[in-house]
Amino acid sequence: MDSNYRKELEIAFDVLQKASSLSQTVVSAQDKAGIEKDDLSPVTVADFAVQGLLAATFKEAFPDDNFVGEEDAGHLRANEALLERVWELLSTVPRDGLTKVPDSKEALCNLVDLCGSGVPETRRTWVFDPIDGTRTYMMGQVYAINIALLVDGQQMLSAVGAPNTSVNARRPLNNPDVDPTDGGCIAFAVKGRGAYVRPMHDRAAAATPPRRLPKLPAVRRVQDLRFVTSHDMADSILPGIHEKLTARMGIAFPGCDLLPWVLRWTALAMGLGDTTVQVYKARARLGKVWDHAGAVLLFEETGGRVTDIDGRPLDWLAGRKFTRNFGFVAAPPDIHAEVLQQVHDTLRENGHADMLDA
Repeated sequence: MDSNYRKELEIAFDVLQKASSLSQTVVSAQDKAGIEKDDLSPVTVADFAVQGLLAATFKEAFPDDNFVGEEDAGHLRANEALLERVWELLSTVPRDGLTKVPDSKEALCNLVDLCGSGVPETRRTWVFDPIDGTRTYMMGQVYAINIALLVDGQQMLSAVGAPNTSVNARRPLNNPDVDPTDGGCIAFAVKGRGAYVRPMHDRAAAATPPRRLPKLPAVRRVQDLRFVTSHDMADSILPGIHEKLTARMGIAFPGCDLLPWVLRWTALAMGLGDTTVQVYKARARLGKVWDHAGAVLLFEETGGRVTDIDGRPLDWLAGRKFTRNFGFVAAPPDIHAEVLQQVHDTLRENGHADMLDA
């Protein structure tokens, strides 16, 4: 890809390769050091190690940029044994190439906290999700590592590592569908330059160069849409509403069933589906910027349109969470308005008109 962001992409590819290998090393171990955060989502040593690796690498390369990441270092600072395990894991990362490793435990904690306290700003802002889909990751299923660059509140670059998802993944792609045959893949995009997928590792990439992901085909009837959702592990959505929506639209449910949001956007970009909807169980429930930044760009660069369920564009400067948006509706542009109407009608018919913005 010919782009002004060539340096950023080269760094992203290198660090994703090393972060992928690191995370795969942890996931193969029986004890992944799971703990519970305040929101009850599990965290592993890999989350902290990968975020430290991403932060060290991009902070070294772009010291004046802003950084946002899912984790903070509270657990690391409070638990010396956990910190030691994360540090030992980072010590296994090769000190070659463009990837940088924190030079001390204190530096590691500071870098993790730099991201964990960061909020998107108009200046260049890197957004990291070190392990998206931690529950599936701990089960040995699919997950993703997310790197995004926002500039002036716009998605400009995306690089998503999917360590156990094939570059040739096929529909339906579900949480258990691990495919190690080509060592995983990286999906990437620069705004206005299209979206691409390539093998994760250099040797495989030499044999299989990046493939530009095709534009979405035109869809004129809602019943011809292909759904991507999270069903088996969903715990934040309005119960039963997506099943009722797809039944109303006359399309198969669940389609691709994926817990990691980053991988859902990637699957849409790779043509494994063309629409997704998320109606949370309450208006107070908010999406998190690291689950979507950059990954949404992958789908948009293949022609997709993304709004919230009120039809508003996503506000990337709202903060660490989407405080000005509720839920998500993504579909091919020519039929997005009809999908949005189907969502509204389904909510009203099932007694949930309160979920719509008055």
